[in-house]
Amino acid sequence: MSPNDRSRDLQWGSFTERGPWELDPQNIRWLGSTQALRSQANAEVPVLTTPRRLPPGGRVITVTINIVKALAPWFIKKKRNKYVDRSASQADVSLRLRKAVETLGPTYIKLGQIISSGEGLFPPELVEQFKKCRDQVPAEPFSTVRQTVEQDLGARLEDVFEWFDEKELAAASIAQVHAARLLTGEDVVVKVQRPRVASLVRKDLTVMAWIAPYLVGRIPISALANPPALVELFAETIVEELDFRLEASNMLDVAAMLHDLGQEGYIVPRPHPTLVTRRVLVMERISGFNFDDVAGMKDAGIDTEAVIRTGMIAFMEGAMIHGIFHGDLHGGNLFVLHDGRTALLDFGIVARLSQERRLAFLRLMLSATTNDVMGQMTALRDLGALPMDTDLGAVIKDLRLDQATIDPTTLSGEQMVTEVQRVIKALLGYGASLPKELMLYVKNMVFLDGAISRLAPELDILGEVANISMMFAQRHGDRLGKELGVDPDAVAFDMSGVKASLGLEDNVDRMTYKELQARRDLIQKRMRDHVGH
Repeated sequence: MSPNDRSRDLQWGSFTERGPWELDPQNIRWLGSTQALRSQANAEVPVLTTPRRLPPGGRVITVTINIVKALAPWFIKKKRNKYVDRSASQADVSLRLRKAVETLGPTYIKLGQIISSGEGLFPPELVEQFKKCRDQVPAEPFSTVRQTVEQDLGARLEDVFEWFDEKELAAASIAQVHAARLLTGEDVVVKVQRPRVASLVRKDLTVMAWIAPYLVGRIPISALANPPALVELFAETIVEELDFRLEASNMLDVAAMLHDLGQEGYIVPRPHPTLVTRRVLVMERISGFNFDDVAGMKDAGIDTEAVIRTGMIAFMEGAMIHGIFHGDLHGGNLFVLHDGRTALLDFGIVARLSQERRLAFLRLMLSATTNDVMGQMTALRDLGALPMDTDLGAVIKDLRLDQATIDPTTLSGEQMVTEVQRVIKALLGYGASLPKELMLYVKNMVFLDGAISRLAPELDILGEVANISMMFAQRHGDRLGKELGVDPDAVAFDMSGVKASLGLEDNVDRMTYKELQARRDLIQKRMRDHVGH
């Protein structure tokens, strides 16, 4: 393709070479209002998430009854020691919570979907149950879809589209997606919001905020996940999701960020310059390989290790250099094109870091790659994981971060369980929590971790960390030095800290993901066996 054939919007955004239309930010009808809409949404969050003294309306009764009905049998059995082990208890409560979520409707299903992509943050039993929420949402009838589209676009369906598939491509908690073709001939995807979901979500958020403090430590989810903080994070994301103009704006911001970084491995579908409203989003249709279709990618000659490598770099750079990243990575939100590039989809959840939080991310990365334990703790404090008045030296001592690494595979199940309990108790004692931005980032990294197991199991983890760190220093060293006040030439990469975070002794020089996963499986088995006894 000659330069003249390329879309002019590639000068500022990461898109397909020749899209169905070109985007000019100066001539996008809906773009001018998005800043005010985002400010309005952000201002609404604390109003919705501040717990009220009195129960917030009749909805709380419905929610409370469903949760009590779900948890009461589990609680009674647990008190009577009817479960053979802790895993059986968690499996039962996870199943009951999932059924309650499905009964309570779109808001709770959406929360379940977010939890389902939080492997490593929540117990595996809870994650596996909530994964079922992804495919358990029935679609709205086409008559309802037609009505919403015509109301928001102000025209009959036939006056905008040459054809519109009545059968949805996918149905989620907030919206569903249909394939269509515009009268002007472009193939598109149309995202249509469910009716009445906006008012229901707002009611449910006030209920969640009222209930969340009572759930702290009462059900077996990760203590550090912090239910009230989870509700606040959920509110921040879902309130913005209720206005598709904000999602379309997110698409442009991420596309511009990727272009600025010179990140050619990712593209973003173009939203339509005029056909975007609060409840309807028309966008470029992009097809490719499902992210789990490893065989299809390999048959097409795609380097799946390169796909993973690009992902790790892109999301690290997005957070640390621009303070923005896609906040809801999962297999359904990624397509791998035939040329090996990855298309990002569904921009309802996009994390935006303040300058202070972005710099804290930078310091955390720098400290991790230079084995600066105090620097890592300081960065985590500045990210909100620890109270600002925390004695970081005491934390380091109590967590034994100043001692030589012990290979966890050399420990018995009892020793590992005891150590995990000791660390969690110490962290909770210092008031540790998982802040919102860090939760989204960790959730994405956990997804990429799982993706490595499918796409690149022979990837040398230690080698990749070293290469990415070197690349980052070369590409952003000057900026890093300026913003953090360090001499980039004096920064020395130290693999010891990275090895310690993986539980590896310093004499290990290479570790494939397959080998790392085998270690994890062994550790988990020993811990489960111990707990089971």
